[in-house]
Amino acid sequence: MTDERFESLVRKFEAQARSDPQRYKSRVILLALLGQAYLGAVLLLLLALVVALMAAVVWAKLLALKLLILVGAFLWMVVRALWVRLEPPGGTAIVAAQAPELFAMIADLQLALKAPRFHRVLVTAELNAGVAQFPRLGIFGWPRNYLLIGLPLMKSLKVEQFKAVLAHEFGHLALGHGATANWIYRQRLRWSRLLRVLEHSRSRGSFLFKPFLKWFAPYFNAYSFPMARANEYEADAASARLTSARVAAEALTTVEVAGAYLAERYWPRIYQLADDQPHPSVLPYQGIERGIAVDVDDQSGQAWLSRALSQQANLADTHPPLKDRIAALGESPHFAPPAVGEGADRLLGGALDAVTEAFDRRWRDEVAASWQKRYEEVQHNRRRLSELNAQISNGTELTVAEAVNRARLTELVGHDTEGALAQFRTLYDRAPDDAAVCIGLGARLLWRNDATGCALVERAIELDRNTTGPACELLRDFCRRSGKKDEAHGWQQRLVEWSQGRAAVR
Repeated sequence: MTDERFESLVRKFEAQARSDPQRYKSRVILLALLGQAYLGAVLLLLLALVVALMAAVVWAKLLALKLLILVGAFLWMVVRALWVRLEPPGGTAIVAAQAPELFAMIADLQLALKAPRFHRVLVTAELNAGVAQFPRLGIFGWPRNYLLIGLPLMKSLKVEQFKAVLAHEFGHLALGHGATANWIYRQRLRWSRLLRVLEHSRSRGSFLFKPFLKWFAPYFNAYSFPMARANEYEADAASARLTSARVAAEALTTVEVAGAYLAERYWPRIYQLADDQPHPSVLPYQGIERGIAVDVDDQSGQAWLSRALSQQANLADTHPPLKDRIAALGESPHFAPPAVGEGADRLLGGALDAVTEAFDRRWRDEVAASWQKRYEEVQHNRRRLSELNAQISNGTELTVAEAVNRARLTELVGHDTEGALAQFRTLYDRAPDDAAVCIGLGARLLWRNDATGCALVERAIELDRNTTGPACELLRDFCRRSGKKDEAHGWQQRLVEWSQGRAAVR
């Protein structure tokens, strides 16, 4: 299903949900039952074939043998297609004896929301929390429930804010109010997951399911999208009910700002250390709490919050925009990170130090090779930049290609963005018909949200078709930031067509 078709269906079903909520809800349930009936029919077919085979063995001999081979092979293909192996979520398991305060909070929330118990609690490296149901019998169910708790999330929130986040996640699986919506929520995850697995499956029997699922999974996602989004509001309401609307709003706001800080400042600064250190020695997970508490200044925090509040509804995500979620709580956004030592990670009790040290050790092992590679590349580029600068100092004129490389290196390893921009401006005066110069200058203007860069990037495509891919990405991203949705879509389509054309040539 194309993005345009999906968006069109969602808009249509949103209108139905608003005009006749009860009828819409009934149709969603019927559609979900259709999917269940499909699997039920497959199971009945399996049983019928088994019975037929058993009967054939009784009254026929040679024929029975042939049937046994043919039907046995068929049954094997069907079972292989149905019995999809799904991997359980990963993380560091903790138990109540290690973190009694955390498990007491979990028990209180489960009781208050009538949520199912969790078989395992896992700490992950994500700025997120979630609940996952891993079906022990594949698509046939018998779920094993996992609670996933991100260590960066715990370090970014106060205890009560973290409780609000957990209450939201528990609300998705609650057995009380909103049970139907939560069941639909799980069906959406189930069908989408099954379709993804089957699309990558090499089982010959999967052809029995792919045609149906390719239609059903995206159609069901579109049809149930309004209910899924409403489910997020229900989960937020549960969060506010078990803490307070103010705390729930603080949690939502703080997670957004913390996520932007970690992605745009904290982790880039850590990886930048590889420019000067051949081996990683930093302890990133240990420093997250202090970074958020101390390093997020008012100006940066407000900028990240303003950007989050400006985001519009996205049909690729059932989560409503931040501004809508906070408005539904009747609150205003408020960034309130914990002071050093007051993060919710203290709920891990005796497991905190061991878990944090394990995450830092695992991180160092994972990045060691890429860290060393970056260090060597930076040293090489620094030497090359020094050589090019020395040539300029000696009065030697660089070729256009050398000058482009010097401008890029000035920005990349010299960390002088203004100097790089000035060099590209000078280069453009010298070589206005060079594709590398046009896209180099155009990109830096677009990164500054200067629309004059558009013409330069488009000119680069005219001069060299090999620049089409990166040029389309630059123009698409600029149009998205500028709110030019149709133009952004057009550049994305052109990028897809270009990529497909290159693949066909290969």
